[in-house]
Amino acid sequence: MSVKILYFSWVREKTGKAEEIVDPPAGVETVADLVAWLKRRSPEYEAAFARPGVVRAAVDRTHVQPTASIAGAREIAFFPPVTGG
Repeated sequence: MSVKILYFSWVREKTGKAEEIVDPPAGVETVADLVAWLKRRSPEYEAAFARPGVVRAAVDRTHVQPTASIAGAREIAFFPPVTGG
């Protein structure tokens, strides 16, 4: 299953990529599984996802929890919390 991954703000800076298409291995079924797999890919991904619960995710442009399924997803975005003022 190929899926487009988008990275925003400091997540993009730490991974060094704005987007990529990945083919996660079998067993990667949730957003949390995907993050765990991405962290094992390189030190850059490890740094981007070093603080669990800080990076937010959206599956096909809908905000989701880490336990959300990625089955059938076309796009998954990762971004830091949004602040306003």
